[in-house]
Amino acid sequence: MSKITRLGSVLRHLFFAVFALMMAFPFYWMVTSALKTNDEIWRSPPTLWPETPLWGNFVEAWNQAPFFRYMGNSIFVAISIVIFQVINSGMMAYALTHMKFRLKGLFAGVILFGYMVPATAVYLPGYLILSELHLLNSYAGLILSNCVSVFSIFLIRQAFLQVPHELVEAGEVDGSSHMRILWTIIVPITRSSFAVLALITFIDQYNNYFWPMLITKDPNLQLVSAGLRSFFVEGGAYGLKWPLIMAASAFTIAPLLLVFVLTQKTIMQSVNMTAGSTKG
Repeated sequence: MSKITRLGSVLRHLFFAVFALMMAFPFYWMVTSALKTNDEIWRSPPTLWPETPLWGNFVEAWNQAPFFRYMGNSIFVAISIVIFQVINSGMMAYALTHMKFRLKGLFAGVILFGYMVPATAVYLPGYLILSELHLLNSYAGLILSNCVSVFSIFLIRQAFLQVPHELVEAGEVDGSSHMRILWTIIVPITRSSFAVLALITFIDQYNNYFWPMLITKDPNLQLVSAGLRSFFVEGGAYGLKWPLIMAASAFTIAPLLLVFVLTQKTIMQSVNMTAGSTKG
């Protein structure tokens, strides 16, 4: 390896290390702020570490609001939506890539056109439909309204396009049904794409704020984002208890970090496969 190549490799790794530190710094600041007093947070110049870490802030924040219920609600809703979107996007993507039917191209175009429609544009019709079905203020309405995603269909469709159609034809020759071909041949090959889909969907739904606030009014159904807002405004923490707000924000993202750790290996495999197919 020449000196120029070695220097380029060092600079590249240094750049990504600095970039990673910049991305991680807000999380570091959130956690350290949770260990400070309110005066330390507003001190100028700010300190990177509290003089005396107040670990009890996490316990106090946890006890001042039902965060266990908020997190449980968000995890239940997010997992339910992930399951439905994986199933629906898998079947829809399979139909669009490995099945033949009339107006297939037009149907695919209509679905992809829906990706350009802003989410806020369907809030009102979605609310009216759920009202007619008597599904407002319920988990069923929240899950049903998010069980299909155009982005999910597009993502899985792109993965299925990389699967040779000969595998599907071989399954059909063996007498396998389309459902069996999908779940026993296609899905195992593209499992990394499904892992990416599950991660993105879980994070999106776990952090979802506006739509759940719009259709659910029962405090017992509140998700994490709405629960944090309630703690910030109604719990007397508005502008007064920033350490507790930071502590609550820190432990409510723990499920997201856990999901990322569990799916990291599969996601990296997906990235490597994509890079390999691009080089090929």
